[in-house]
Amino acid sequence: MLVDQEQIWEALVETISMVSFSLLFSVVIGLPLGILLVVTRKGHLLENAIVFKVLNGTVNIFRSVPFIILMVAIIPVTRLIVGTSIGTAAAVVPLVFYAGPYIARLIENSLLEVDPGVVEAAEAMGATPGQIILRFLIPEALSSLVLAITIATIGLVGASAMAGAVGGGGLGDLAITYGYQRFDTVVMLITVGILVVLVQGLQTFGNITAKSIRRR
Repeated sequence: MLVDQEQIWEALVETISMVSFSLLFSVVIGLPLGILLVVTRKGHLLENAIVFKVLNGTVNIFRSVPFIILMVAIIPVTRLIVGTSIGTAAAVVPLVFYAGPYIARLIENSLLEVDPGVVEAAEAMGATPGQIILRFLIPEALSSLVLAITIATIGLVGASAMAGAVGGGGLGDLAITYGYQRFDTVVMLITVGILVVLVQGLQTFGNITAKSIRRR
């Protein structure tokens, strides 16, 4: 094996760092986008056809671009934000552009699962749109939202590994540099094994958390 445990550990830390920061920023972007996609649609709280069409079209455009192409396409934006297009910090930018719209769509779907009767009852009680969103819509969909964020996080793990193909760092970079380019099968198997365990752990945690919230 051409790498040692320290390199593997460092790559794992880089992957966790990439996923954590990109998830944070993606949720900050995706949550309000997802809410707006729901409340501005026809027949909802803040119906606005123009806003809905613009947001829906924008989300669809970003969701249509494969991550590896998106990562290369926004290199000028990445350089503008972090000063470089290589490394862990640089990989966070395209990951956010990739996951933000994805999370928005997942959140939209989760909120649309809420019984319309809940919103109607809140309106009958005189609640404002903001109160309905924060006190009724989101709490009712919380279990589904947790599962949606779990799915998005797992997607980010896969995308972060793909970022290694263009110098993004992390386990993907380790697998490409040593496992593929230097034909080290052991390194390849180790990185794949770590990613599988990471994904399994995230999914299990998300399932348990969602189930716990649902029971309440």
